Amino acid sequence: MDVIITGIKEAIMLLIHLDPEVLSITLLSLKISGTATLISLILGVSSGTVIALTEFKGKRFVISLINTGMGLPPVVVGLFVSIMLWRNGPLGYLELLYTPFAMIIAQSIIATPIIMGISASAIQHLPKNLKLQILALGASRIQMVWLLIKEARLPLLAAIMAGFGGVISEVGASIMVGGNIKGYSRVLTTATVMETGKGNFELAIALSVILLTLSLLINAVLTYIQQRERPR
Repeated sequence: MDVIITGIKEAIMLLIHLDPEVLSITLLSLKISGTATLISLILGVSSGTVIALTEFKGKRFVISLINTGMGLPPVVVGLFVSIMLWRNGPLGYLELLYTPFAMIIAQSIIATPIIMGISASAIQHLPKNLKLQILALGASRIQMVWLLIKEARLPLLAAIMAGFGGVISEVGASIMVGGNIKGYSRVLTTATVMETGKGNFELAIALSVILLTLSLLINAVLTYIQQRERPR
């Protein structure tokens, strides 16, 4: 119990004094996970909407694959991204392995099925006649899709929170493709694992507290936006 209390106190001191290394790790975590979430948002919402609005053979099977992808193990993603970016791999010539870019790729792969699955479900659960009503009012197909996305904005905000939460707390793939290099590819989760392995539990707890605080603040903002947009 004393270790936890000491860790919380150390976290507060690190935040108050803006420790340069911790600040750098925190900002890099935000940059990588924020970029991955943005990429996943674009890919996930667009793909999920197309799948939800299109009728084709094997649609249920595709949706089941997406739902399976929502629980994709990060270490599996890290393994395949590592193989693809390895020196002798198909994309080895890009020399992206053990860089923040590789971490963004891995986290985007993790978050995209989450956002895609929730987006497809949100669009599918809109009233069936809404699409026809919008088209009957003279809207183009692009306008119709945009209006449907706006109508489903509340669950889509939940998708963003789920996607961001899934990658900001991810550790397996980040270590495998990022290498946990000090000052370059070390983020809050990988730093926590490293400090725990070294027995520096106070610092590990401090980093964990900072990570939890960061996640809480971002999700609080998104939740506020979501609830403000909620129909009354």
